[in-house]
Amino acid sequence: MKIGFIGLGNMGAPMARNLAIAGHNVRGFDVNAPMPEGVEAANDAPDAADGAEVVITMLPDGAILRDVAAKIHVAMPKNAIHLDCSTVDVESARAVSDEARGHGLRSLDAPVSGGVGGATAGTLTFMVGGSSDAFENALPLFDIMGQKAVHCGDAGNGQAAKICNNMILGATMIATCEAFSLADKLGLDRQSMFDVVSTSSGYSWSMNAYCPAPGIGPTSPADNDYQPGFATELMLKDLRLSQQAAEAVNADTPMGCKARDLYAQFVEGEDGKGKDFSAMLPRFEKRRRS
Repeated sequence: MKIGFIGLGNMGAPMARNLAIAGHNVRGFDVNAPMPEGVEAANDAPDAADGAEVVITMLPDGAILRDVAAKIHVAMPKNAIHLDCSTVDVESARAVSDEARGHGLRSLDAPVSGGVGGATAGTLTFMVGGSSDAFENALPLFDIMGQKAVHCGDAGNGQAAKICNNMILGATMIATCEAFSLADKLGLDRQSMFDVVSTSSGYSWSMNAYCPAPGIGPTSPADNDYQPGFATELMLKDLRLSQQAAEAVNADTPMGCKARDLYAQFVEGEDGKGKDFSAMLPRFEKRRRS
């Protein structure tokens, strides 16, 4: 398949590389990142999209996505698929879908979960919004880049699923870190805390698979001085997107709102920038009740 790939950063580069290794003809463009192995360099975004059956974008935000979409849609052949894997606001995803339809194209919003490790290993999970036929056509590519793709419904629903999932993740990580900090101050051994909570009603992904306490549970960024697997800045971005969406539909999300505010304080007012989002634990360890 002839594929254009725009946005070859930490996530996009290994995704494009895996597609090329699988035998697809991948032509890529990025404003400053180098070309991955097996990917042909395009002169610009429209050049990458020209003649492509599928154009994949992995971009930082909705504004950039809209700008790039306006440039590539005019270069893509009719009935081609714009497969956007960025994490952006729902409104931008739906606007890009409408624009693609106006050019005789199909589109999918397909944000991912799994981080750089999942992108490299080809084990990402895709949350996909858009038409059923476009989803079915893109399935062979999802199978190369990931281990699971879930069709969530119409345009924008992939983004909706991603931000709802990550709102839960942000809130549960904060609660997990708070609980470890409280356990420390109560004199409860961390291993005992983990052994109880991980097998009882406090079970969560944040506790069981990504434990924020070093040396407890499976290996996680906590065991590498909180070097980011999922950076605090990215969690803050997703929590802000969740609250933007909540405001747009008048949804009451007090826990999501508080999680956003705590990560904003940690990233912008403290020392959280550049750390893994589980570094909330040492933050709480240093704090006292206000």
